[in-house]
Amino acid sequence: MSLRKIRVGMVGCDLHALYYGVQMERHDPSVLRSLGRGQAAFFYHYLNYNDATRLTSPFVSGFTLAKVWDPDPHAAETASTIFGGKPQVCETFVECSDDVDLVFIPDCNGDGSGHLELATPGLRKRVPTFVDKPLADNLKAARAIVALARRQRTPLLSLSMLRTVPQAARFRDRLQEIAPVGFGSIKGPGGTLAGSIHTISLAQHVFGPGVQAVDCMGPSELAYLHLDYGGRLDRPTAGLMLNCESGPTYHCSLYVSAFSAQGAIHSGQIGDFEFPWGAAEILRLLKRMVRTGRSPFSDEEMLEPLAIADAGRLAQQTGRRVALSEAG
Repeated sequence: MSLRKIRVGMVGCDLHALYYGVQMERHDPSVLRSLGRGQAAFFYHYLNYNDATRLTSPFVSGFTLAKVWDPDPHAAETASTIFGGKPQVCETFVECSDDVDLVFIPDCNGDGSGHLELATPGLRKRVPTFVDKPLADNLKAARAIVALARRQRTPLLSLSMLRTVPQAARFRDRLQEIAPVGFGSIKGPGGTLAGSIHTISLAQHVFGPGVQAVDCMGPSELAYLHLDYGGRLDRPTAGLMLNCESGPTYHCSLYVSAFSAQGAIHSGQIGDFEFPWGAAEILRLLKRMVRTGRSPFSDEEMLEPLAIADAGRLAQQTGRRVALSEAG
């Protein structure tokens, strides 16, 4: 396609819609700060104490927010107002995929249970589509979204910000200091599937994909997960522990540790103050995807977090280790 701006249809106007929106569309920060969910988006994107109108997170040019929809019409109207009234407020989510170049389905804290329905119209129209994490609430539904995209020969991307945040990449680059890594641990947010998928995505980012089996225990769903890479020498040989139900944390921060016979290394916080850099990287990936017509991630890697979650649920129910091949 030409180098004109990519027209975005935003299917949902939760916090993540505004979080990503302020990094790709011009807006009035004073309006952002004063309206609804915009206050939270403002807090992490405008950090300069002596110039509250200067965006301090990365801005990714080349997009225009063309359409917005939300099941709450007031939320959609508010989002349009934040972006200067330019986005058209749609009456149905189906309209959001008409005459756009990218369908964007944001999801801050949801479980992804509606994503198959929301993604279907755009994919059927062969509009490149981004689905925020989780891709769906279970592996079967996630596979259905991927299968539809394949049938329509339409690029699809679904990622957590934790899969792209550069602060995690810099920690990953330090693993060579203590290689070979024998064991890893991540403190992540618990209580929701969204939080667990964030933690799993950070594990993919730092230690890599390719999980073979999962153990799970704890007082809540997916509270404590042990990921087994099947003895791969380029992965933690004793596995990786994800502590999702591990108490409060500073501004949603996650923390990573790696251990070996050579010692241990520990990350700093990877949280709300770092997430905008992960969001910016996703926007850059989406720009490339729309221009090239190809997804930057494989279907298998996008499906793996849900395969781990489904295997973890079964492991927690049965009290045994569950192979990812049993999931879904």
